[in-house]
Amino acid sequence: MSTFGLPHVLSGKVRDLYDAGDDRLLFVASDRISAFDNVLASTIPGKGKVLTQLSLFWFDYLRDIVPNHLITAAVDAYPPVLRPFHSELDGRSMLVRRARMVPVECVARGYLSGSGWKDYQRDGSVCGIPLPAGLRESDRLPQPIFTPAAKSHSGHDENIDFDAVVANVGAPLAEQLRELTLRIYATATAHAESKGLILADTKFEFGFVSGTDLNGSYAEHGTGGDGGVLVLADEVLTPDSSRYWLASGYAPGGAQPSFDKQFVRDYLLSIRWNQQPPAPALPDEVISQTRAKYVQAFEALTGSHLEF
Repeated sequence: MSTFGLPHVLSGKVRDLYDAGDDRLLFVASDRISAFDNVLASTIPGKGKVLTQLSLFWFDYLRDIVPNHLITAAVDAYPPVLRPFHSELDGRSMLVRRARMVPVECVARGYLSGSGWKDYQRDGSVCGIPLPAGLRESDRLPQPIFTPAAKSHSGHDENIDFDAVVANVGAPLAEQLRELTLRIYATATAHAESKGLILADTKFEFGFVSGTDLNGSYAEHGTGGDGGVLVLADEVLTPDSSRYWLASGYAPGGAQPSFDKQFVRDYLLSIRWNQQPPAPALPDEVISQTRAKYVQAFEALTGSHLEF
């Protein structure tokens, strides 16, 4: 299969990846949206641009903490074969270094929500980390915690404890992933708070790349067995991978309105969809409300207006 004149590597729920040669990949973010592990029949216009532009903002913002896999998002600097597709790629694509991905979802939580809340209700802990008794849904935790998950290409990722990460990647890298995840989360949380948002939790993906001409500082970061440098990869701190809440409306004791797929999930629950394919289409109102939330998150975090 080949699109944009490049070999197709894989397609996720949202992104399509292509082999751009010379150990490079082309990431293209679509307007697809998924819920309950199904890609829906409807798209959210402009969603791919929001995700890409927000990732670009955070890659740059975090560059002094961790290097990343980005080469460029300027289509004019892409390989010549891609130039005819400028309008299709502009704003929603990135040329990145191919990374040897670490097989762990690196999750940071500062608040008790989502799967963390479900784990806590079951046994008072999250990923093997004991938490104080009597916490409510959406409560702020005494301190942010590293709650990793095993990657899954189909279905929900499975929460695991730190010992499982050590068994998977070794103690030195496991410790580095935990420290780096919590450091990035603290930095992003402070920025979000300055913009009136709460970053309740988020997940990062890391990988190893070769070379030294990277985006960001890498002097303090470890290397892989063949000398690769650990980098932040995939997307980062978007509403697809992060739970953002409006600080002014924060009220622990239940689920909080969030800047993600809330309208989509609420609608699908209201029609009692059995969460099995084929996924239904969405009403125009749900599409427009969801799009508005993604754009609102982008504009609040970046202070910029996004042109579509």
